[in-house]
Amino acid sequence: MNVVNPRRSEVLRQRSTRLLRTLAALACLGVGVAIAGCSSSKTDFSLDPGASSGGSTNPTPASGGTSVMLPPPGGGTNPGGGATGGGPCQGLACQQKACASGTTSISGRVYDPSGTLPLYNVMVYVPNAPLTPLSKGATCACEVSGQPIASALTDTQGRFVLPNAPVGANIPLVVQIGKWRRSFTVPNVAACADTPMPDNTLRLPGRQSEGDMPKIALTTGSADALECLIRKLGVDPAEFTNPTGTGAVNYFAGHGGTNRYMANMNAGASFPPASMLWGNVNSLKAYDVVLLSCEGGTYPDEKGAAAFQAMYDYANLGGRIFASHWHEVWFQQGPAPFPSVANFVNMPDIGNLTANVVTTFPKGKALADWLVNVGASTVSGQIGITAAQYTVLSENPTYAQRWIASDNPQSVQYLSANTPLGATADKQCGRVVLSDIHVSGGQGGGRGGTTSDSSSTSLAFPSGCVTSGFSPQEKVLAFMLFDITACIIPDTQPPEPPPILR
Repeated sequence: MNVVNPRRSEVLRQRSTRLLRTLAALACLGVGVAIAGCSSSKTDFSLDPGASSGGSTNPTPASGGTSVMLPPPGGGTNPGGGATGGGPCQGLACQQKACASGTTSISGRVYDPSGTLPLYNVMVYVPNAPLTPLSKGATCACEVSGQPIASALTDTQGRFVLPNAPVGANIPLVVQIGKWRRSFTVPNVAACADTPMPDNTLRLPGRQSEGDMPKIALTTGSADALECLIRKLGVDPAEFTNPTGTGAVNYFAGHGGTNRYMANMNAGASFPPASMLWGNVNSLKAYDVVLLSCEGGTYPDEKGAAAFQAMYDYANLGGRIFASHWHEVWFQQGPAPFPSVANFVNMPDIGNLTANVVTTFPKGKALADWLVNVGASTVSGQIGITAAQYTVLSENPTYAQRWIASDNPQSVQYLSANTPLGATADKQCGRVVLSDIHVSGGQGGGRGGTTSDSSSTSLAFPSGCVTSGFSPQEKVLAFMLFDITACIIPDTQPPEPPPILR
């Protein structure tokens, strides 16, 4: 089933019935009186044999098993195998055991597809039914399926502890953030103890054969190389194709940016022009995420009124837009209220600076801690930025949240906003990001004697991608690229694990 923007009311409802669930769980385990119809049978889940070592597939009932579709909240099964609505426990819920002390848990660490960066705010859960396919393209749904019976979120070290896990062999485990989703098998979970997953086992998929990936459109530009960052994150080369191909990542040629593949990739095909992407909303809404590399200027004449309207409509339909420097033009010249999202100044570049990470909201504090944990910051709440840009003086707090800012000079280096702007939280399902942080040196090459990745019409992808590892500002952008795909919540609220469905 699809869970649309789970709210705190669901959490409160679950807490209010916890006592009933616990009593029923003990009854199903034979503690106290028996509940009529309480069953100890279980549904077997069969996963790809390689899943336990990093392979992935959706859990499906094994031969002879049955597909379990649990009742909706308020009348289904619960931990320990009891039932809040009087029905029998089903599937893996019958393998959840009450412990005299502590809990049965699974723990581990979740990484990006490359296995390099531990990730924050990844949902981890045990499904009790087959996963349903994720939709492709802009949507307002926060899609969590499989009837989770135990769930957790990763912290700023990428770590999680999933409590009340079912006991036994071949327990399915799903890791998911937005439409990045991959399934694994835990070979054996012992009762009333923690079962740790070997480190670097749990990675998001880097190719579609490993799991689900968002459909991503990326426009190149002369002054930045976002295409190289996506490659560094561990996305398989086979996933980079033109829109007519089957890859999860489609490149479009923006102003002055690389516009073709190398001869040994997609037969050296040329990228379609960016105007084919942003020219109408139907092209845009086929994508979950749109990444816009800096073009070195605004070039509004290469976009036009129809394109400005299309980008605005895409955001309001649930699209996710990552706009690197100078792509602020989509907001500055877009339909109202886009121009009111920030106070734009379009000043000369600032140069190198130490900026402040805003820690007054939950995800901002998480970013500050995460940057220290991954070695991008030596002082919590501060980040060094090379060649900082200067297009935003301040954000409009009615619509937007600043993440990274400078006091000298006053500037906002990173902001986000949920869309439609100004709508109530339950009506917002899209997200836009404005970044004045470049991934690389772009066409200008290295800075300070160092080599950087470059995006230029003279370079075929990926020949311009020459660096290895992640710079501090690349780590900032990596955090934000995964965050932009996550379920939409107000910035004032901390993320929560997927609700346990009974």
